Amino acid sequence: MNAQSNRIAVVAGALAASLAVIVAANASRRPAATAADMQPLRRMSHAEKVARGKYLVTVGGCNDCHTPWIMQANGKPGPDMTRQLSGHPQDIKITSPLQLNHDRFNVAWSSTNTAFSGPWGVSFTANLTPDVHTGTGIWTFDIFKNTIRNGRHWGVSRELLPPMPWFNYAKMSDDDLAAIFAYTRTIKPIRNQVPQPIPPIAK
Repeated sequence: MNAQSNRIAVVAGALAASLAVIVAANASRRPAATAADMQPLRRMSHAEKVARGKYLVTVGGCNDCHTPWIMQANGKPGPDMTRQLSGHPQDIKITSPLQLNHDRFNVAWSSTNTAFSGPWGVSFTANLTPDVHTGTGIWTFDIFKNTIRNGRHWGVSRELLPPMPWFNYAKMSDDDLAAIFAYTRTIKPIRNQVPQPIPPIAK
C-alpha cells in the first residue's frame, strides 16, 4: 500500500470513528421507549386480544405463582391447570411466618408455590379467576390496570407484596394489560377465598 492509500485509510478510519461517536451520542439523548411507543398499529379483535393475553400470561410466569403446584405425572412439580390462577388454596392453612435461623436464607416457599414467607411476613397469591365472590369477577379493567401500575391491591389499597414483580409488569402498555385482563375473563371461575397477608413477627 503506498503513502496516499495509507492517508486515505487513516482518514476513512477517523471518519468512521467520528460517525460512531455521533451516533452513540444521539442514541444516549434519545428518550427511553414508553408504553405509548409499544401500542399496536391496529386494533385487535377480541379473539386476538384474548390470544395475546394468554401468551403474556404464559411468558410472564403468572401460573408459576397464582396456580397451585402439584406433583405431575412425570414426577416433577408443576402448576395444576385445573385450578388455573386461583391463588393460594383456602384449605391449606398458614397462620404465621416461618422463622429461618440462617444467615444466608430468609425466604421460604410453600409446597404449592402460592405462599411465601419472608421479612415482610407471609404473602399469598391472589385468585385471578373471574369468580365474582373470591376472584376478580367484579373488577373493571381500570381496577386491574391501577393494581399493576400502582402496586396496590384494587389499585388503591394495601401494597402488593413479594415476590409479585408488579414493578416490571407496570411497564407493560395499556393494550397488553387489556389483553391480559381479557384473557382472565375467559378462564374458569374458581371459588377460592385466599387469606389476607400475615404481618412479620415483631422483634
